[in-house]
Amino acid sequence: MKACFAETFCFPALLSSRDRAHGRAVHPSRTLTCPLVTTAWVWTELADAMCQSPRRQRFGAFWGLFRREPRAIVVPATDGLFQAGRERYLARGDKEWSLTDCTSFVRMEREGLAEALPADHHFEQAGFVTLLA
Repeated sequence: MKACFAETFCFPALLSSRDRAHGRAVHPSRTLTCPLVTTAWVWTELADAMCQSPRRQRFGAFWGLFRREPRAIVVPATDGLFQAGRERYLARGDKEWSLTDCTSFVRMEREGLAEALPADHHFEQAGFVTLLA
């Protein structure tokens, strides 16, 4: 079974019922049976977004839950992935893709992944299928 890529957006949406995308994120999280692949870069971006004191604890608890999930795969941050993502980032100045997006695109291509759980159109622009309608 092919894995799906979990992008930064889906995590805050899952964590907060007040998030405007909560419903869009919860449904696939309950129905998907594929393994979820993400990267340390995605988790860094999430931690940065949750750096305020009370949210920091929620990040830690969520990280613990995610790491115990048998279908969850966190690809470590490597210099090679960072370099390849940075090259994509610099080469595509016509797009508003973040460096994290670009490292995600590279990893998805290397793994042969076609589906992702993002909020924006960037993954579609890069040729991937988005599962959050």
